[in-house]
Amino acid sequence: MSIEKSKEKQPVPSVVKPGTLYLVATPIGNLSDITQRAIEVLSGVDLIAAEDTRHSQRLLAHLGIKTRLQACHEHNEEQMTPRLLDELAAGRSIALVSDAGTPLISDPGYRLVSQAHERKIPVVPVAGVCAAIAALSAAGLATDRFSFEGFPPAKQGARLRFFEALAGEQRTMIFYVSCHRIVETLKDMQSTFGDNRRLSFARELTKTFETIKRATLAELIPWVEADENQRRGEIVLVVEGAPEEKADSSETDRLLSILLEDLPVKQAVKLVVKITGEHKNEIYKRALELRENKLSANKRK
Repeated sequence: MSIEKSKEKQPVPSVVKPGTLYLVATPIGNLSDITQRAIEVLSGVDLIAAEDTRHSQRLLAHLGIKTRLQACHEHNEEQMTPRLLDELAAGRSIALVSDAGTPLISDPGYRLVSQAHERKIPVVPVAGVCAAIAALSAAGLATDRFSFEGFPPAKQGARLRFFEALAGEQRTMIFYVSCHRIVETLKDMQSTFGDNRRLSFARELTKTFETIKRATLAELIPWVEADENQRRGEIVLVVEGAPEEKADSSETDRLLSILLEDLPVKQAVKLVVKITGEHKNEIYKRALELRENKLSANKRK
């Protein structure tokens, strides 16, 4: 081989493989957060399955990518999945993207990915931004153990039961919250987790008006209520886990006994939960036991 020949630029191998499903993370706000690999995959696949084609088209136009788009969202995923799997089985490559962030994290795509595995179709993650992890990294709370809980229920009754089931969770918890329900959600957290539970309020991450504030629930609620801007945009709440050491049971019983002299069980329990930070269900159970013991003692007199 001549020296001139050896200096020729060799073709760069494509990062995209036929018959492969790529899960491509996209920016959650700042378009500079797109990775070079994501650009190469989106440019090289045969088809992009997008949660919202109009939204994704704006990103592709910004990047100068002309790959064909196909809608795949929660309302048509069941119908689209067999068609996309057939495309993959025929050797075509597909990239799945959500409106923002990492696909499948509180977004559509589970059916497609699950059935791709069943049909032995390669599934490749193209890593990038995830709002939950971005918020956790900046929260200033424990990161060694955490759970992602997604969106709390929209209706208050279901939401309260949802939080009550998590009140004793010792891992850091991550929630996505609609800005339209942020105040109500924080107040429901307060009634179940207590005034002193710390959390990080992360809003509009990577965007112009990004806000990250760590406080207790008692401190955060009036701050959000007083500033209309904090009730807009995309919100992630990172909540510290329940303390490992429980309040002294004798002190809890003393508080309950005093309050039950003048208050209904529900009100007494609510106050003790706020004071001790203990699990509401455990306090309620103990209050009923104390009341039953007192009734039995009175009958024996």
